[in-house]
Amino acid sequence: MRRWHGKFVIGLTGNIGTGKSVVRRMLEHLGAYGIDADALAHRIVAKGAPGYDAVVQMFGKWILGSDGEIDRVKLGRMVFGDPTALAQLEKITHPYVLQAIDYFIQRSNHHVVVIEAIKLMESGLEKHCHSLWAVYAPPDVQLKRLMQNRKMTESDARQRIASQPPQEQKISAAQVVIRNIGTFEDTWRQVVTAWKKFIPTISSEAPTSPLAPATPKELYVVRAGPRNSTEIANLMNRLVQPLPPLTREDIMAKFGEQAFMLLQIGNKMVGVLGWQVENLVARTTDILLDPSIPVAQGLPELINEMEQASRDLQCEASLVFAPPELARQDGLWRTLGYEQRLPGRLGVIAWQEAALESMQPNTVLYFKLLRQDRVLRPI
Repeated sequence: MRRWHGKFVIGLTGNIGTGKSVVRRMLEHLGAYGIDADALAHRIVAKGAPGYDAVVQMFGKWILGSDGEIDRVKLGRMVFGDPTALAQLEKITHPYVLQAIDYFIQRSNHHVVVIEAIKLMESGLEKHCHSLWAVYAPPDVQLKRLMQNRKMTESDARQRIASQPPQEQKISAAQVVIRNIGTFEDTWRQVVTAWKKFIPTISSEAPTSPLAPATPKELYVVRAGPRNSTEIANLMNRLVQPLPPLTREDIMAKFGEQAFMLLQIGNKMVGVLGWQVENLVARTTDILLDPSIPVAQGLPELINEMEQASRDLQCEASLVFAPPELARQDGLWRTLGYEQRLPGRLGVIAWQEAALESMQPNTVLYFKLLRQDRVLRPI
């Protein structure tokens, strides 16, 4: 008997470095509510979280950093080389992860949910999923991604890959296998094909709304999809003039990491906001406005739509990395409920990590709390 009545649940799995998160984001672009079970496992062992004390007691205080947080690199080197130690860690974290997943799904308004979990089958989660999807990449691609994207040493990356069961075990159990070894567009086509097959009553991309207003001169915001890649590239090239110019393929690749809001007047695109939601934190890393649009009009439209979409995804906080020309609008940011912060002063370790991961040079961090009740506090 499946756990979540009224929801269509996709279980998404795959070994490390295969690109599960990229596929999850693609499913989110199509309208699914995404849950990263591995990120939840990290939160559960943060200082003050329910799994922290049990993990420290099990593995010793030597795994702690100078700030008292568990050093995940130290812990990883211990457990990924020792199946018994890994099983002990999972025995602590898995019940909390399942509780958190249950909490999110019950609160979500989305019909389709995708749970990304490297241990989806081992944890028993697959029993509650309607469709099991596996992502595949050959070992040399896994190794390259871990070294480039996660900055692992070659020895650490090889240890992580070798510690996991053969990919064939996941592939043989899956109804859908996504071969994530080519371009973003090639992987996107595979995901859309599978989505239409298993969820035929839902559009092949999340709806873009609202519709254009009756008055052509009114500003409005729509949610972009990969089909808008050419338009976004043209706007960015016009406003920023990067060298070399951005191509449709460049923007398609960005959709593997983030989503976009488009600011429009009639059919003319006059602004874009790029943001991502990871680990209950909204991170806005791109904001561009046409010079013809007053910042005091265009910026609130984009920020308000981003916040509403982020609240729908149960986000706790919004981090906006403003370029210098927008950072000068400090009064406007205060009106929108934001304040300047340094990453180290965000308080919650997950928020600090999000800021450090996403902050770009020459930007100013603005912070806003989106909800007073921390989503995982009951857990």
